[in-house]
Amino acid sequence: MNYNRATSNLTSIAVYSHPIVDKTPPRKAYTRLRTLLLLVLGMVFLTTACSDSEDQLRYLDPSVPIDERVEDLLSRMTIEEKIGQMNQLDFSLINATDQPIVTIDENKVRDLIRNYHVGSFINGEAVPPQQWFEFMDVLTRTAMEESRLGIPIIYGIDHVHGASYMSETTIFPHAINIAATFDTLHSYHTGWVTALEMADVGHHWNFAPTLDLGVNPIWPRLYETYGEDPHLAARMGSAYLYGFKNNDEIYPYTLASNAKHFIGYSNTVTGWDKTPVQMGMQELYELHLPPFQAAFDAGLKTIMISSSEFNGTPSHANHMMLTELLRNQLGFEGVILTDWDEVGKLVGFHKTAPNFTEATYMAVMAGVDMSMTPLHLGFYSSLMELYEAGRISEARIDASVRRILRLKFEIGLFENPFPRNDRLDRIGSEESRLKALEAARESMVLLKNEGDVLPLRNPSRIVLAGPSANSKRNLAGGWTLAWQGGDEERYPDDMHTVYTALQREFPNARIDMLSSLGAGSASVLRAADVIVYAGGEEPYSEFLGNITDSNLPQQQKDDIRRLSEFNAPLVVVLIQGRPRLITDIHPKMDALIHAGLPGFEGAEAIANVLSGRVNPSGKLPFSYPAYAGHRLNYNYKPSEMFFFHPDNQNHIEEPNPHTMLYMFGDGLSYTTFTYSDLQLSATEIGMSEQIRASVTVTNSGDVAGKESVLWYLTDVMGTISRPIKALKHFEKVHLEPGESRTVHFDILPEESLWYPDARGQRVYEAGDVLVRSGGMNLRFQFRGR
Repeated sequence: MNYNRATSNLTSIAVYSHPIVDKTPPRKAYTRLRTLLLLVLGMVFLTTACSDSEDQLRYLDPSVPIDERVEDLLSRMTIEEKIGQMNQLDFSLINATDQPIVTIDENKVRDLIRNYHVGSFINGEAVPPQQWFEFMDVLTRTAMEESRLGIPIIYGIDHVHGASYMSETTIFPHAINIAATFDTLHSYHTGWVTALEMADVGHHWNFAPTLDLGVNPIWPRLYETYGEDPHLAARMGSAYLYGFKNNDEIYPYTLASNAKHFIGYSNTVTGWDKTPVQMGMQELYELHLPPFQAAFDAGLKTIMISSSEFNGTPSHANHMMLTELLRNQLGFEGVILTDWDEVGKLVGFHKTAPNFTEATYMAVMAGVDMSMTPLHLGFYSSLMELYEAGRISEARIDASVRRILRLKFEIGLFENPFPRNDRLDRIGSEESRLKALEAARESMVLLKNEGDVLPLRNPSRIVLAGPSANSKRNLAGGWTLAWQGGDEERYPDDMHTVYTALQREFPNARIDMLSSLGAGSASVLRAADVIVYAGGEEPYSEFLGNITDSNLPQQQKDDIRRLSEFNAPLVVVLIQGRPRLITDIHPKMDALIHAGLPGFEGAEAIANVLSGRVNPSGKLPFSYPAYAGHRLNYNYKPSEMFFFHPDNQNHIEEPNPHTMLYMFGDGLSYTTFTYSDLQLSATEIGMSEQIRASVTVTNSGDVAGKESVLWYLTDVMGTISRPIKALKHFEKVHLEPGESRTVHFDILPEESLWYPDARGQRVYEAGDVLVRSGGMNLRFQFRGR
């Protein structure tokens, strides 16, 4: 083969995009570095290139179809390089110090890439964008230089509600708040802004959204979910993904999103994180699968596995779940990623494997593609051992590596592997902040307002108390600046607490903040026009949020009882990631706002609602339990709600009272919305037909407001017992005082008139169906299939 032609072809194809940066080395040095990289690659490939006159290193040619590029690259890789691609390591292994300050050690990177061919790194701490850029710039360039075949690394991170592992960014409300808005635009904005703020610094792969259902109110990851309803979670999750992947302003970059945690993770028997799940397959298909299916339809590329065991088998070693269900039945072709050190947990936690090598065998044969074995290289050495022993074939390894390489090609890492810092001023922009503020405002859920205490009308003296009164970190919760939330001093100087937000919102009022309710506080409280108590929870993430008592902490209950003894109305604002029990003190409150975890703009949103600048429009995306001993989701089965009738032994009746303090969908406004004229376009429907339901919503009050119109369907009877109602559609409308609007719901059998059986097959069952909205219902007949 002609030498000049070979090197010419190599140089013309192996062109990587190097964004212009404003730090040393200067542009000429940058060009020399680029040229050096190409020469290194040219020397590495020279022997191969000369052996075949038609060999053009096709995987480096962006005009070649991705599948062909993948196969070309895969054919050139050694078994060591392939296994290396299946490893994901924590950033601490390449950090220059033992402290999590995001400073890189190039020698550590060279060792891991050169000797172990590591394909992915993860994690970090909240440092400024420029510091993240410098870290990722060195990491990606060093990795490219040391990789024999020039394979870029993919960097994963938990930017859960905005780019939350970076400072100076926009922090949105957590997902549970986004769900409370019942407006998918806010979920879209969360995804869009997150992509905008993470792309340029070199964060390629985001571990969000969480598509688990928030069905257990004490589960510590409830706030990461979009609530307890599958339709709501499906629409919010897919809206996030569309925003995340359709942000043209991050060009030339494309990012990958990772939905988690497949599947049923939230429905643990105990309510504690990472504990066993016992669930029938019909329930899994009907309730827990729809959010993931919607994500697949939205183009999801990667999945993270549940950390629980499912019906006795740890999810990370569950062939039925990962291969039979996810791959074969659902047709998912993307990358399956473990959660943190979950292969090792098969040994020490679940105790289903005798050692790490056997755990590796179980996980890979179940269907794992990449192992987040973050703090050691045990997965690499164990998989190599299994390959050399003939227990795991190269074909099985190729299947996973093929998916990993396809992901890297699809998001353009081979063309644009390096970060850039010429657009970092877009991070934390005022435009993005206003999107987060509006989401926080619409996520406020007013649950009680006795005597129209709210909004506050020109108070002259406000007394503020409670553990969240002057806390920034409590507003943002976990996964903010650090895993368990950053220390208070790490939060932005210009971020408001409830205290400072009230000072700005009520400039003519005196705001007295009480750090305790000792004897000396009585005189201050007697002089108050209104008392605001900001209670709830401190930040937590994952299993560190496991609790043994779901009640609001006793000290806070005692505070609320004491404050209720004074003449001033008592307004309680609960800043919390899950619904802590308040039934015994609920009568002591004049007003109650569930604020959830509203993020960096949350205090301003709370103050806006208290003043009436914002009319609250949030609705609960979960059922607020009244008791610890019994709790239900709103879509319970008829047989789940009964009481013993004392006058007739062994007689069971379905009662009017519920075991929920507040129901899914509850939420008050400062105005009144009246529903009327519920209509159906037909009284009978077949498979190829549709019915339009319509209802008129009127703002019958004197304040403009937003109302989320919720549509439920009820199968009057089913071969498989049906829930009392199921959300199938929602739409948020803005109405001026006196304004009416007719809202529609088009009912199509393929979308709303079926349920799955225990094999996941659709059942179109003939029978009567109730359409419910605004406290009204109408019946139609479905002829079925």
